[in-house]
Amino acid sequence: MASMLYDALLLLAVVFVASFLFSALTRFDGTGLLLPVFRLYIFVVAGAYFTWFWSHGRRTLAMKTWRLHITDQRGGPLTPAQAFGRYCLAWLMLTGLGILWALFDREHLFMHDRLAGTRLVLDES
Repeated sequence: MASMLYDALLLLAVVFVASFLFSALTRFDGTGLLLPVFRLYIFVVAGAYFTWFWSHGRRTLAMKTWRLHITDQRGGPLTPAQAFGRYCLAWLMLTGLGILWALFDREHLFMHDRLAGTRLVLDES
């Protein structure tokens, strides 16, 4: 959970810069017809952030700090498609259902990890 909070803070900085660029290029003021486009843009930016880190090195900076990494079910690295699928499924965490799932899962996996075929692993060091 601490790693997720740390990742949220890092992502906030990424979203801040991306929002500034979007607003500067489109003169978006937070309302109007560009609002759905802006929301999709932020979803894609956040997805690119996580997809890149999970498929190139298996961890975000926050995960590195907390000595965690992501693997597929066999312990191998994630493909970009698997990483993006995990990102999309991770939105289930916002409902609370994803976290609650881990309490009852036989391997204590979050719901998005179970559905994506991934697992969060603590580094052995």
